[in-house]
Amino acid sequence: MASKQTPAAPEKKRQVFRAQGKVSSVGRKIAYELIRVISETGEDLGIMHRADVIRLMDRQGLKLVLLDQNKDPPVYQLMSGKQIHQEQLKQREKAKPATVQLKELTFSPCIASHDLHTKLKQVESWLEKKNHVRITLRPGRNDPKDNLDTTLEQMVQKMKVLVGFVSKPTVIRNGQAAMCVLRQASAKEIMQANKEKNKTAPPQSAVSSSTTAQSNTSPVSATDTTEGSVPQ
Repeated sequence: MASKQTPAAPEKKRQVFRAQGKVSSVGRKIAYELIRVISETGEDLGIMHRADVIRLMDRQGLKLVLLDQNKDPPVYQLMSGKQIHQEQLKQREKAKPATVQLKELTFSPCIASHDLHTKLKQVESWLEKKNHVRITLRPGRNDPKDNLDTTLEQMVQKMKVLVGFVSKPTVIRNGQAAMCVLRQASAKEIMQANKEKNKTAPPQSAVSSSTTAQSNTSPVSATDTTEGSVPQ
């Protein structure tokens, strides 16, 4: 008679959890009576009493890390000291600010309007990616070298987006060139620019009064219109 084979126990599904805060050992002070425990290798060990968890920690020589206290029950993971150290290094790396790239362009004061437009569009695309852009205005041998910083500022003002300055246009190389470094405008700078724009706009009431006054004037005859017309 053939013996029955006992079916293999299904492998425990590995759970992927990420610590909600700083990765650190809670020691033996587990704040909750019942917790869900994830093994050192990522297997879900199920819900366990904290006393059993402490015994398991002692037996395996592992530490306990809180992953998510908002779950019911809260989720903890058993980790070695090396694992905790590696996770802490990962968190520090993620917390580092991204490296800002510095792009560079050189203009001539006599640059053609079309070429300037093309280069400024390139600058805008770099700024959208949060890069900094250094622009150098360098005149040719026979180009005028007066007010290079003002000329550079006027070029920057032709951009279709608001920009901020890491360094404002300034004359360099003993007056032989001008340079500035642009960055993406901050939310505060954009808000301030919008306020200034609204201040210069005519009040709506003034526009309405002007429209009403025009409607009350007598219509202009065809002859008057011809004589007083302004070339477009």
